[in-house]
Amino acid sequence: MTTGEKETLVIFDTTLRDGEQSPGVTLTSDDKVQIAKQLSRLGVTVCEAGFPIASDGDFAGVERIAKEVGHLTTGRKSGKPMVICGLARAIKKDIDRCYEAIQHAPLHRIHTFLATSDIHLEHKLRITREQCVAKVHEMVTYAKSKCTDIEFSTEDAGRSDKDFLVKVIGVAIAAGATTINIPDTVGYTTPEEYGALVKYIVTNTPNADKAVFSTHCHNDLGLATANTLSGVVNGARQVEVTINGIGERAGNTALEEVVMAITCRKGSFPVITDIDTPQIMRTSEMVMHLSGMRVQSNKAIVGANAFAHESGIHQDGMLKNAGTYEIISPALVGVQTSLVMGKHSGRAAFKSRLGELGYEELAADVIQAAFERFKTLADTGKSITDSDLHAIMNDQLHQPPITFALQHVQVFTGTTIQPTATATLTGPDGANIVRCSVGTGPVNAIFRAVCDATESDVQLLDYNIQAITEGTDALGRVSVAIKGKEESDRPYHGSGAHHDILVASAEAYVSAINAMLHAKSGPPMKRTVSMAFGAGV
Repeated sequence: MTTGEKETLVIFDTTLRDGEQSPGVTLTSDDKVQIAKQLSRLGVTVCEAGFPIASDGDFAGVERIAKEVGHLTTGRKSGKPMVICGLARAIKKDIDRCYEAIQHAPLHRIHTFLATSDIHLEHKLRITREQCVAKVHEMVTYAKSKCTDIEFSTEDAGRSDKDFLVKVIGVAIAAGATTINIPDTVGYTTPEEYGALVKYIVTNTPNADKAVFSTHCHNDLGLATANTLSGVVNGARQVEVTINGIGERAGNTALEEVVMAITCRKGSFPVITDIDTPQIMRTSEMVMHLSGMRVQSNKAIVGANAFAHESGIHQDGMLKNAGTYEIISPALVGVQTSLVMGKHSGRAAFKSRLGELGYEELAADVIQAAFERFKTLADTGKSITDSDLHAIMNDQLHQPPITFALQHVQVFTGTTIQPTATATLTGPDGANIVRCSVGTGPVNAIFRAVCDATESDVQLLDYNIQAITEGTDALGRVSVAIKGKEESDRPYHGSGAHHDILVASAEAYVSAINAMLHAKSGPPMKRTVSMAFGAGV
């Protein structure tokens, strides 16, 4: 597909696969479906929904996305649904399991891979180059017998011999691969090196015109976005990215950075994208909320300070002409900072504003619950901004199923007072549970009271407070991570937003406990395939 002389870049999002491999991140099947629906609305071309062979939970998540998201076209510029993709090692059982999960989507892809660097062949796979070539031919051919859309990745391409890469890739294309991915698996290359590698492969591979070439860059040296854009300039027409750049170790290439670089610097790149950029901030917030992976304040595009100007010289220039210090309009990525609503705003105006922010097709009970939270916040006299509305909707839409509901929390604290908290929760049977506890500080006292009320024995792994807007009346967001006392327990995340940070802390802690209880009552999500041999692209 082309527009004038520019081709439409394929945006391959791997938030649900490579992004989930971030330390401490495990998404439930429900989480994955919610994110996948938003990725579809954002305009992502291909959604790598997971690694089906890894666990029953991972398989269930991919299968649900194929069934529930694979047909969606709402808001998509292309008019076509997302391609739902699953990852598989170059092993028949992986490929079979992958196809079993993705087959329900109208458009589906098998993504299989094999390492090509000598260090991986010798020390990890313990095979020769000749055996590697033979295995690529056999497994790509087998995958092609399952479906027509096949992607093959040359794992650790950044440290592979370029002529051997050409040989392997030529075999993969001849066997039926329609997309060839060139991963910088360990984030080793520089932009000049990576771009040159892509160009060499595109120029020298037999039948290169029969495949789309793709980038997949890790951020170990902070060069993922630069390397990806260099790959695009040198012939790649697919980019593999994640929301907020989450992923293993230092992360992956951030979708929002690549898309906005191409959008902002149109003359520098031979491509355009189908991404609905005003959906970027909403998508970023959702992934941050569900994954528990916070975005640093100075993160490009989606960080809290991305459009903040503190310097007097900068502020003066901004007042005269925003273009003096702002190369991207905040509205272009779904960011607004102006007052939008107040305590006299009605339900219809509230619903309309949510629609403008991308929250469409909401159930009536969801809108009503969010509206009641909005009115409660507005009644405090606070000026309500779009950032506040994003926070309210994230809390409303992405909380785990409720086992315990926080009703009240009261705290006594001071310089000479032992911090004491009283928490009232509604339990699974509908009865109120009241517990009082002391702590080393007010937050600690709250958490102890909540643990007593829910009969939970957990440890706090992470606690973070973030002001969503400016000023002393700012809405505060608290995010927490907890885990059980067993060595095998995984982290669970929760968040809360409130103008009283102690209330937000209680909401976040209850949310995390609910997530833990819900996950333990469902299918296991822990991966059973060794990542050292399973998902290194």
